[in-house]
Parts: sequence; structure tokens; C-alpha cells
Amino acid sequence: MNSPVTNPPAAPAAAAAPAPAAPVAAAPLRRKRRFLLLVTTGVLILLLIAYGIWWLIFASHFESTDDAYVAGNVVQVTPQIGGTVIAINADDTQRVEAGMALVLLDPADANVALDQATAQLAQAVREVRTLFVNNGTLNANITSRSSELERARTDLARRQQLIASGAVSKEELAHARTALQSAESAAVAAREQLASNRVLTDHTTVEQHPTVLRAAAQVQAAYLAAARTSLPAPITGYIAKRSVQVGQRVAAGMPLLSIVPLDSLWVDANFKEVQIARMRIGQPVTLHSDVYGSKFNYHGKVVGLSAGTGSAFALLPAQNASGNWIKIVQRVPVRISLDPADLAERPLRLGVSMQVEVDIADHAGTSLTATAPTRTEPVYQTAAFDKAGSDGHLLISRIIAENSGESRSPEKVLPAKR
Repeated sequence: MNSPVTNPPAAPAAAAAPAPAAPVAAAPLRRKRRFLLLVTTGVLILLLIAYGIWWLIFASHFESTDDAYVAGNVVQVTPQIGGTVIAINADDTQRVEAGMALVLLDPADANVALDQATAQLAQAVREVRTLFVNNGTLNANITSRSSELERARTDLARRQQLIASGAVSKEELAHARTALQSAESAAVAAREQLASNRVLTDHTTVEQHPTVLRAAAQVQAAYLAAARTSLPAPITGYIAKRSVQVGQRVAAGMPLLSIVPLDSLWVDANFKEVQIARMRIGQPVTLHSDVYGSKFNYHGKVVGLSAGTGSAFALLPAQNASGNWIKIVQRVPVRISLDPADLAERPLRLGVSMQVEVDIADHAGTSLTATAPTRTEPVYQTAAFDKAGSDGHLLISRIIAENSGESRSPEKVLPAKR
């Protein structure tokens, strides 16, 4: 018995017929994706090449940091003597000129001491003048004693000639010998008195006599003490941190206020230790301040490298020998000077943060670790205290002139200013 022949259904065959068309539709998508990947890769490669070229030509020649702050001198004004504050002539934020009297102390005690010292100097000058005058008196005394001695010798010789004839008694002869001995002793005493007085006056003058110089030194010390009741500004700058008050009793060396010279600021830029290898003294620096933004550039130069990192000078230095030590990249302060013209145009303040960029392309400069040449001039100096010493010398000259009988013009000898 023959089995019936069954034909496969037509529907599945008809459904499978469109399948070969799928790869043809996916090919454009794969080509587009491949093209985008190639373009993206090319762009990335071009960007990397451009960055490498930019770094080699430009970026590798600069080191930058934003860990930088403006620094400067903070000059403390302290009294050299104790006293009571009677006036304050400047307050915080005010600008003062060098030599301006900032704080005044009560001068009463200092003036009394000065008056005593000037009186002692005047007395010393007169006493020394007496010593010089005594030289003439003692010389005249020696002449007188010498005349008396010569007369005693003559009288004794005459009596010795007359003793043989009996015209002169032996007693009278004995008196003549005694008178001669007395005259010789008086002459010796007069010469010794002159020698003793000359010891006090030889090789000197009234002005250079030790007694006068000692009294003059006391006048100078008293005058300085009186002059120091006025505290001058040692430099030109702005007042900051005023703590003194009127009526306060202050001691020598006590901080009263500070002066900040804003025309001589610098920047301490804290670079990582891996950034300073190619830095050299004199390399140009471009800076930006957060106060004025990036539109204004400050210009400066590298002037030196700190002797240690910030952690080395910290109040509590890191204990790197402990068991839980972790390596941390340290920062080394680099001092950067600022162009005075830039400071005058855009003044800065202490502690202001800065953006710093050092051009390290030129390696011909001196290394930051090189030994600096020995300075022959002071870094900072002031002449605000010179006037007190010169006025003291003028006062001494005036007192000596008035008590030594010398005439001096008032232009050369000025009265003391107290």
C-alpha cells in the first residue's frame, strides 16, 4: 500500500525568501560606523600631535602655580625707652612718610634728666678751665719760690762770710740755714703742684678733656632719651596692626604698630619640588592677581629660592621617621620680584593670592642653589633716627662754647630741640 505524498507547505518558503536582503541593508551602516571611528581616531591623533607640538614648543618652557601669595616687609615701631603715650598721630590704613612722628611719649622725666646733664657739663667745663688757669698760677708761684730760694741762699752766704768777724751770731747763721731749707722745700712743693696739675691738662684741650667728654656723653645720652619720646616712622608706608592707645604705659621694645611699605612687595610662589630643576635667577615671570583678574599682567623676575620647604619651617614639622610615613610632594618657596611700575599702577596688599607663570626657556642664568655674592651695602636702611644724634652734638657744642668763653656763630651752634 502506497503512502500518500505530501507537499511541504508554501507559507514558510514564502516567508524565508526575503532573508538574503538583510546583509545588503546593514553594510552601509557598518561603513558609516567605520568611517566615523576612523574620523574620530584621526581627530584624536591630530589633537594629540597638536598638543605634543604645543607642549614641546610652548608649554614645556613654562612652569606655573596658583599657590603664590604677595609678601612684604612688616616694620614694627617699638619705643626705645619707657613712658606714657600722650599722642598718636596716625591710624590703621593711613600712609605715613619716613621721619614723621607717629607716637609721642610724656617727655617730663626725660627733660629733667637732660637739664641735670647739661648743668653737669657746664660745671665740668668750668672746672677744667680752672685747671688750665691754675697752670699759669702755679708757674707764677714757682717763680716766686725760686726768687725766695735765691734770696735765702744769698743771705746764708753773706752770713757765712761775716761769722768769722763776729758780726753775725751763730744763732742768726742757723736761722739763715733754716730759711734756706724752707725756701728749697717750698720751691720743690711748687714744682710738684705744677706737675700734678699738668698731668690733668697735658696733651688735651677744654673740649677734649676726659672730664668734659664724660659729661658730654651724659648729655648725649639724656638728649637721646628726650628725643626718643617721639617715635618716628622708619620708612614710608601704610599703618597696620596699631595696638597702642593714648594713656598707655609702654616699655622699651613693646610693639605699638606696624608699617608696610607697599612699594617694595614681592611674591612667594610655592612650586612643587619637581618644577624647580630648570628655574634660574633672573628668569622672567608673568603674574595675575585675583584682585584685578587676568586682564592685567604683573611682570617680575625670579630672585631666589628658600632655604627649605614650607614643612621644614613649620611650627610642628612632619615626623617623616614614623612608621606610617607617606611620601608627599613638597613645595619650595621661590621669591619673585615685582616691577615697581606695575605696583604703582595696580597696588597690591600683603597675602593676596597670585597666578604665577615662569618662563624657563633660558637656562643660561644662575642656578637657584648657587651661592649669592656678598653684599657690600645694606638691604634696607633708614635715616629717620640720625637727626636726634646730630642735634645732641649741637647742644653739647653750644654748652661748651657758652662756658669756655669762646664765641661761636649761631649758625653753627643751634639750640637744642626738645
